[in-house]
Amino acid sequence: MKKVRNIVLGGIQQKIFNLVLIMILLVMTVYSIVIIYQGNRLNRLIAETNEKQAETLSGITHETMDAVISSSLGSRTQMEAEIADDMFQNLANVVRMIADYGEKLFAAPEMYAPRSVNFPDASADGEISIQLLTEEGVDMNDPELVRKIGLIGNISDLLAALYANSEVNACYIALPDGVMLLADDHPSTKYAKDGSVITFPMTQRDWYVGAAETGTLFFTDVAADVFTGQVGIMCAVPIYQNGELAAVAGADLFLDKMASSVSGSENNGSFNFIVNDKGHVIFSPQSSGIFEVKLSNEAHDLRNSENSELADLVKKAFSGVTDVALIETEGSSYYLTGAPIPTVGWAVFSAVSKEATDQPAIRMEQKNNEILDEALKSFSYNLDHAKRVITILLMVVTVMALVGALTVSKRIVKPLEAITKRVGVLGGEDLQFRMEDTYKTGDEIEVLAESFADLSAKTLHYVDQVKKVTAEKERIGAELSMATAIQASQLPRLFPAFPNRPEFDIFASMDPAKEVGGDFYDFFLVDNDHIAMVMADVSGKGVPAALFMMVSRVLIKSRVQNGETPGEALAHVNDQLCEGNDAQYFVTVWLGILELSTGKGIAANAGHEHPALRRAGGKFELVTYRHSPAVATMEGIPFREHEFELHPGDSLFVYTDGVAEATNAENELFGAERMLEALNRDPDAHPETILNNVTAGINKFVAGAEQFDDITMLCLKYNGPGAFKSA
Repeated sequence: MKKVRNIVLGGIQQKIFNLVLIMILLVMTVYSIVIIYQGNRLNRLIAETNEKQAETLSGITHETMDAVISSSLGSRTQMEAEIADDMFQNLANVVRMIADYGEKLFAAPEMYAPRSVNFPDASADGEISIQLLTEEGVDMNDPELVRKIGLIGNISDLLAALYANSEVNACYIALPDGVMLLADDHPSTKYAKDGSVITFPMTQRDWYVGAAETGTLFFTDVAADVFTGQVGIMCAVPIYQNGELAAVAGADLFLDKMASSVSGSENNGSFNFIVNDKGHVIFSPQSSGIFEVKLSNEAHDLRNSENSELADLVKKAFSGVTDVALIETEGSSYYLTGAPIPTVGWAVFSAVSKEATDQPAIRMEQKNNEILDEALKSFSYNLDHAKRVITILLMVVTVMALVGALTVSKRIVKPLEAITKRVGVLGGEDLQFRMEDTYKTGDEIEVLAESFADLSAKTLHYVDQVKKVTAEKERIGAELSMATAIQASQLPRLFPAFPNRPEFDIFASMDPAKEVGGDFYDFFLVDNDHIAMVMADVSGKGVPAALFMMVSRVLIKSRVQNGETPGEALAHVNDQLCEGNDAQYFVTVWLGILELSTGKGIAANAGHEHPALRRAGGKFELVTYRHSPAVATMEGIPFREHEFELHPGDSLFVYTDGVAEATNAENELFGAERMLEALNRDPDAHPETILNNVTAGINKFVAGAEQFDDITMLCLKYNGPGAFKSA
């Protein structure tokens, strides 16, 4: 590069000048050629384009309106259906909660003290009241009926809580004897004009009969409430005791909000309506026509409509969200879509009049034509004027650009040279690039310099942060390693665990998903003739779950060593863990105690996986039975006990859900079948070999996929008391 009169030949300054000069000459040449040719052609093209644009706009407008309607109408309908279904799901959940509690009452009535209940108190309107209602002719002095009323009186608090904290308008439980317990806040409606309490034939009502006949959750048709006259729906579920109908639990939900919402949905040609499982319109703002609400005996089943397109759409809406369809009926065209309310078997529909949707498109076409006519006239005038103005401006710009190119190029080069020189000396301990007056040009060069300064400052900051993060990571790693060691030290790890007891062989393992996990196992001799085995899984992972695990293990072991049976031990541990359990942890537990001299055992299963049992000479199979709830979920609950017996050569395998729910890269579960295949690879092997076979099967299945849950297993092989005598 050479410098001539402050211009560096071959440098950026000369290149900028040359670029500007070339661009000016090129623009002027191209403009001269194009402006003459294009000026004449543009007028013709604009006229043709305007005509095509009007046609295209019309088509696009109609297509866009159809697309918008399809998108918004379908989404809105689905959302409204989901909101309605959530409402009915909540109603069903309330009924199930009452039924669950009722099943516990009838399953163990001796555990509950009789609780008195009263007839409705008309002065208690506005307060949540538990009210006793009867059918006509019920003998309230019958001792057995008095006992049953005292038993279901224990559900009073639950009825009151559900009424207060849900949207139901009444919740109740009714006995086949013609007595029911009901919660609401308008007891005065239970009185006749003469001041007597109304007798209520509850066992003849649709909700009672439907639940008793179907044997499952039952929803009634829309009907008027017996006491208030408000329109609503009833949900009920039967409760059985020893295979016999013991009671029916139920709840009412008034549909005045739904009716009001549908009635107010009519706006600018659009409206909503709801169809029940019989195909009848039960809510609609239409006062006439096919979508009008009529009495059940007069209503038409839309699924059998003569309009086949309407009938098909209604049928599809009961099984899923339909596409938007254009339906012509009774001289009008509607965009129509539907979505199911699966809980009650209804469907909600949205309709928009096609005539209303076409109006915006028609107005837009008219306005567009007016705008195009004005634009064409204005364009012709302004094009001629622009040609003259641009020619003059190009000449002025050419002179100014050449002068400006020289000035700007020099202004750019000087600060760039200074930046380059400063960056070149950065290194070692000197990593700080600082702003100087030379760099403050007020343009991209200043931004570049500020970026260098900011980058160097961030680099120094990041270096310091990396040092701190590295130190903190090392500290946390050390603490987690210590927590892992502490957790592992709490579980039996030395095998053989009881080398002097040949009556059995036992082996267990735990592979946590994190450094510390929530699973645990345990086994210990209760006395010289009994061995206890524990397999448990605490909700959650990490250090908090491990701490909860350690407390649970100590409590279980302490209770068993005090001579308690598995069910008794879990009941006491459950009550202890429920106290102060703010984090709401719970633990599933399988607890078994085996008598070594006879092979007889007792086990309790608190929400845990089914054990696998292998008889001598046979294969492992799952032993399934009804579980008790998990430990630490609710105080005062009993835990069922199950007897089992092992013969010489039998093996017992227990495990946590991390075994069956091990997942591969395709999100497939290992499952119980693959677990049994791994167990039966060598079913008569030593327990350690059996656990190794299961571990190998899991590792092969997941093929390196990330482990999401703890994998914990225990296997005991019973050799029989004869093995001890032989030894």
